Formats: sequence, structure tokens, C-alpha cells
Amino acid sequence: MTSPQASPPTRRLILVVDRNAGARNQVTNLLERIGYETRQARSGREALDAASQVQPALVLLEVNLAEVSGYGVCRQLRDRFGDDIAIIFLSGDRTEVYDRVAGLLVGADDYIVRPFDEGELLARVRTALRRRSAPAAGGPVNGNPVDERLTRREREVLGLLARGLTQPQIAAELVISPKTVAGHIQRILTKLGVHSRAQAVALFHQFGLADVEAHELAASIDAA
Repeated sequence: MTSPQASPPTRRLILVVDRNAGARNQVTNLLERIGYETRQARSGREALDAASQVQPALVLLEVNLAEVSGYGVCRQLRDRFGDDIAIIFLSGDRTEVYDRVAGLLVGADDYIVRPFDEGELLARVRTALRRRSAPAAGGPVNGNPVDERLTRREREVLGLLARGLTQPQIAAELVISPKTVAGHIQRILTKLGVHSRAQAVALFHQFGLADVEAHELAASIDAA
């Protein structure tokens, strides 16, 4: 038997998924105060069932969930709905860089860690919804955005970020100042249309640049 089709997406419906009731209520109260409609789910299975009944515009998703992990929920939602819904991980448990990168690689639009600033959370929610309803002209392009948009030096900086180096370590590797590194990173985020280093690193890995960039980095550092 085929599963019933979800209702058309409700523009202001946000599904909040977290096993902790207090965490769910904190987020839903914040969203409802500014006019969003919300639904809650406490497990991965509940989240998938809820989305199958009424397609949300956005899902705020914890990683550690019963039955189906947040990563699994994200992948299944992407497989079913494609880019018709926005997905943001909101986690207080999985907060390391590799957790955020993994979340972005399985298809999330964003990854926010707790504790969060309420204004920042709302800004990211609005941004994700706006991108879904009206994609920006300067959004991702066909082909390889990292290769097409970044200079060689910016690709070097991004490659070192992807290897887990800190800003001072990158400066030491490339024999430039930390301030210059910061400027490169800001330009990288702007050119790639992302607002976090984790998202930029996810794009780097998504387009299979790690081996190529490692070779180029080694060559440039040896020549310095």
C-alpha cells in the first residue's frame, strides 16, 4: 500500500523535533510569539510521520533522537521532499565541528548549536524560509562553486580549514597574518553564499576537492 501524500507545504508551519520537552517548548514558544505555526515531535519516527501528514515549511531537528537519528530523518526528508522544505539542525548534544559538517553533508541547510541566541536563531529561520520561497539570483550555480568563485589563495585557506586548522595555524602555514586569514574567510563565506565555516567546509568536501587541494597546498607551502 502506498503511503498517503503529505498535504501541500504550509508556508509558516515549522516542525520542532527534540526528545527533550523543555527544549521543544522553548523553541516553539519563541517561534509562535512572532507568528509561526508549530508542531512538535519527540522522536525520529514521530517527525517522519508528522511530515507525511502535513508538509512543514521548515524542520528544526536535534541529532540524538529515538528510533531514527536526526541525520536519518534529514536524509529521508530530503529523499522524499527534495528542496521543498528547509532543514536546520539545532543540537545541544552534537556540537563539534565534525557533527556540524556531517549534518550539512546529509542535506541540512544550516546547523545551530545550543545555547543559541534567540535573535540569531530567528534570523537563520527566516533566511532558510526565504531561500526556499524565492531562491536568490546569486545562489549556488551549476558546476563547482568552490572552483568557480574562489581565488587560488581562498581555496588554499578553505582547504586548511577543511583539514581542521585554526585561524592562527592557517596564518602560520601560509606565512600571512591572522587578520589576513580572517579577511579571506569572510570573502569565502560571501562568495559561496554561506554563513558559517562549517557550511563552507561541507561544500569543499561535497565537490571532492580534498585530494586536489592537499596537493596544491603542499606545493604552495614548499615554494614559500
